[in-house]
Parts: sequence; structure tokens; C-alpha cells
Amino acid sequence: MEAKQHSLKSLKSYPEAGGRSLAAVAGDVSVGGGCRAGSAQMEMEANIQKAIDFKVEGHRCYKEKKFREAIGKYHRALLQLKGVHLVDGTTGSEVNLLSQAAVKLTEEQRRTVEITEIECYDSLTACLLQSELVNYERVKEYCLKVLSHQRDHFKAMYRAGIACYHLGDYDCALRYLRDAKHREPSDTNVLRYIQLTEMKMSREGQRERESGKEALG
Repeated sequence: MEAKQHSLKSLKSYPEAGGRSLAAVAGDVSVGGGCRAGSAQMEMEANIQKAIDFKVEGHRCYKEKKFREAIGKYHRALLQLKGVHLVDGTTGSEVNLLSQAAVKLTEEQRRTVEITEIECYDSLTACLLQSELVNYERVKEYCLKVLSHQRDHFKAMYRAGIACYHLGDYDCALRYLRDAKHREPSDTNVLRYIQLTEMKMSREGQRERESGKEALG
């Protein structure tokens, strides 16, 4: 199973809050901010760990075929990671600007967040495809999120192709499916969907030609 980064100088451009500029308040972070920075770092670590825990619970629910519960767990994991991005990125609020001045994600944390996001979105698509009425728009959306992190992700390419096929966007479907085939040339599911897509495109082309003949009289 199965995304970005504000210097203290720019704080001066924000309006004052509570009679003091954000730059001045941010200065306090550097003066007495050792404790705050440590606290913010611990909070960020806690959020990342909570996200991982929710992801693991989601995997457990998926294995037990509790797909609705699994979806909820993956969404909660992503919500935890959104909090991490708020601290690490620019949000425009005083609290988060100050937090950002105090703490940044390490490369290891960044990688952990990225991997967790990829796994959650990938797993969400797997859950959605188990539904009686599949929301292919959502499947496509989540696949594209995975591909934005990892362009050669086989399952995301394949599932994006399936989603586009069922949405009637055959050109898009064929593009993703061919990308998936390039990664796994002998995968029978990919080959089958490529064949189905080409058949649909051929029929559509035939209908268009027949309609054109009728229009010409």
C-alpha cells in the first residue's frame, strides 16, 4: 500500500498586533526563546508521531477490511501533518510565524513527513477503490498528490489511469497507464486497462466520424 517553505526580515511587512510589531515579538523568541524553541520542536515531533500512529491504525483497519474506519484514520494522520506544515511554513498568523521563527523541520523529519503523506494518500485510494460507489474524482486527486511527491509511483500511476478511464478522460487514462506500463511492462492489470482504454478511444473516434458524415449530409 497508498507539498512548502519566511525569514524574520519579512515579518516587518506584517501589521502590528497588540501594539507591537510581529518582528519585535519575534525578537523575543530569539532572546528568551530557547525554551520556546525546544517546546515547539517537541510539539512538532509529537504531531509527526501521532500521524504515524494514525497511519498504522489505518493499515490495521484496512487489513481487517474496515475501509471506512481506515479512511478516517488516514485523514486524521494527514490532519496531524497539516499542523506540522503550519509550523514549518508561512501561514500569516502571529502564533505560527513566531513558531516558525523558533523551529524548522530537520531533513529527517521532512523525509518522514513526506513518506507518511505518500503512504496515507496511497492507502486512501486503495480504500476508496473498495467502495460500492467509487468516487473516481477523489481517487484521481489522491493519486496526483502521491505523484507530486514521487513521480514514478507505480500504484498511483495505475490508479490514476483507472480513475481517468472511469471519468471518461481516455487520453489522460492512456497517458498514466502507459507510464505505469513503462514501470511494470508485464503487469496484466495495466495491460488490460490499456486495451480497454484504446477500445473506448477507437469507438469514440468511429462515432465522431459517423457524426461528421451525417452532418455533411
